[in-house]
Amino acid sequence: MADGAALWRMAKDSKVLDVNSSYSYLLWCRDFAATSAVARDERGEPMGFITGYVRPDSPRTLLVWQVAVDEAHRGRGLAATLLDGLVARTVAERAVTTVETTITPGNAASERLFTSFAERHGAPLQREVLFDTGLFPDGPHDPEVLYRIGPLPH
Repeated sequence: MADGAALWRMAKDSKVLDVNSSYSYLLWCRDFAATSAVARDERGEPMGFITGYVRPDSPRTLLVWQVAVDEAHRGRGLAATLLDGLVARTVAERAVTTVETTITPGNAASERLFTSFAERHGAPLQREVLFDTGLFPDGPHDPEVLYRIGPLPH
């Protein structure tokens, strides 16, 4: 739970993520720690994170909610390392076979991260619009494109 404030700050500072309330990051660190990951620097401070959960109606699917890396630590492959580690852990602990995430068009960093993950792991990647622009009640929002990667090889 102690990481919630740092995760909220990283999400806010990313300037690309939809920032949830600080309260939601505190809850996330409590309730979904087993399906999330935090990278720490040499002082133990969070420098990147991935939040995710196993979908209740699809218990072999890990939905990756957000990925962020502190600006000072970008460009070193930290997001890919976090993603590989989180997926390996959830495959081992929860028999996950599929990874899903949503990405807004034009978010090149996330598109590269998940496309290269699928390529590295030899898993098929499918894309389809999950939430179209008109579904968002709070003003203009780009569509959210679902990236479904799997089945993952054993």
